[in-house]
Amino acid sequence: MSTQTSRLSITELTRCEHCAVLRVSGELDQDCEQFFLRTIGTRVLAGHRHLVLDVTALTFCDSRGLNCLLAARWLLRRREGLLLLAGPGRRLIDLLAQTGSSDLLPCRPTVSQALTVLPQAHRPGWPPPGHDHPDSGPTAAGYASSPPAGCCPSWGDQAPIS
Repeated sequence: MSTQTSRLSITELTRCEHCAVLRVSGELDQDCEQFFLRTIGTRVLAGHRHLVLDVTALTFCDSRGLNCLLAARWLLRRREGLLLLAGPGRRLIDLLAQTGSSDLLPCRPTVSQALTVLPQAHRPGWPPPGHDHPDSGPTAAGYASSPPAGCCPSWGDQAPIS
């Protein structure tokens, strides 16, 4: 299932009872914030306590976009859930670092690594049916690839988030 505006697209990659993995593509800013929040809110109301956002195709995120991510985090935390970002680019990583939001919005290089943060019972199947190895590099389906060398020094071997 995919929903979109002219500049932002949110596509469900996989889901289970407690978690959904969504690809966020395009630009997350003031013009798209209502669409983003409405789409995320719909997922939370459907029972998803955890969201993994594959942001490898997110080309722009300003302070309004950051506020959207923080609002989604707040909503999920109220339901004892997590928001995890998978595959952020250098600009998003810099924005998180400059605003002190890195600890609030945990990032992992790939969707697979983000899913390992969640309890096993709350993880959807990955890779999605019909796809072999989406985290091994860029594919026609646009799955997450590893970050550029040296851009994410804090990604080493990280313990699960409590």
